[in-house]
Amino acid sequence: MARYIGPVCKQCRREGEKLFLKGARCFSPKCAFEQRGFAPGMHGRTSQGRGERESDYSRQLRAKQRARRVYGILERQFRRYFHDAQRRRGLTGLNLLQTLELRLDNVVFRMGLAESRAQARQLVNHSHFLVNDIRADIPSMLLKPGDKLTLREGSKKLEHFKQLPELAEKRQCAVWLDRDVKAISGRVLRLPERNEIDGSLTEQLIVEYYSR
Repeated sequence: MARYIGPVCKQCRREGEKLFLKGARCFSPKCAFEQRGFAPGMHGRTSQGRGERESDYSRQLRAKQRARRVYGILERQFRRYFHDAQRRRGLTGLNLLQTLELRLDNVVFRMGLAESRAQARQLVNHSHFLVNDIRADIPSMLLKPGDKLTLREGSKKLEHFKQLPELAEKRQCAVWLDRDVKAISGRVLRLPERNEIDGSLTEQLIVEYYSR
């Protein structure tokens, strides 16, 4: 299973904004973006403030890269999601974002059961969750409305999950999901609407990028 294993703080610096890829650390003074907000590389600092006009291609590329990095997906899989979204009825951009939101690792994160998508991915990889009472250890598994997520019985005695209900109470749960914090479980109620997905993502630019 392919995944990005490089320094994630460089991804925030490349996009010029915080992507909150490391959970609580992103809100602390240790955040690398706070210390070095310029783009990585030897020309990163000197390229700031030049006022150069950004090309259409550059804006499309940055929108696509930002979405990939937020959800932790590599190019090949992201492109496949786009082509699948294209074949379905409705707006391609919204179809794409809904697909990304329905990934199992993202659902765990959106329920507040992990402080970042990277942590959610690790929890799924370690087979801590069941989907419809069947073990699920593939982060890219796509859920659908009505699917139920529960914690595996053997995981409940682990110290991390004993403390999780108290931590999860402080985290927001997406409105298109339902969760039971004490039982560490939840359900997908419906597909997310556009205003319930990250507003900083520009799906139209992503569609333009792949439609060139």
